[in-house]
Amino acid sequence: MPSSSNGIRWTAHEHEHIERGSDWFWALGIAAAALAAISFLFGNALFGVLIIVAAVTLGIFAKKPPPLMEFEISDRGIRTGEVMHRYEEIISFWVEEHDANPPILLIDTTKWLSPNLIIELEHVDAKEVRAFLAERVEEVPMKEPVAHKILEFFGL
Repeated sequence: MPSSSNGIRWTAHEHEHIERGSDWFWALGIAAAALAAISFLFGNALFGVLIIVAAVTLGIFAKKPPPLMEFEISDRGIRTGEVMHRYEEIISFWVEEHDANPPILLIDTTKWLSPNLIIELEHVDAKEVRAFLAERVEEVPMKEPVAHKILEFFGL
């Protein structure tokens, strides 16, 4: 957890990896095959192919462990990997602390494709992050988006 007057840096995984057993992959394959077969029976072959491609993609992403990323909070903004989110693009932030899990940093941005950032604060002091960001961005209570929780459930 290196930090300095210039900012705070740490490395963490992009998301938590959940190891899936063979039963999960069999269930995914059976569900995808059934939905694709129903789609073909109703004459919608393109949707059936889309279901199969989506299931294969989901299986590949669920099997692969997440990459280790570098995060940095500095005077310029918040960097996630190679992407810099300047403070002008950030609407608000919130540090949500759980008892059992590591705290998470929730960031609301003006970006269209990624309006919410969820960053785990596993190897960094959450109070230090909150104090650093409170000087630069408005702190507004918020919760983790439901879509993110659904993706976590599927291991993505």
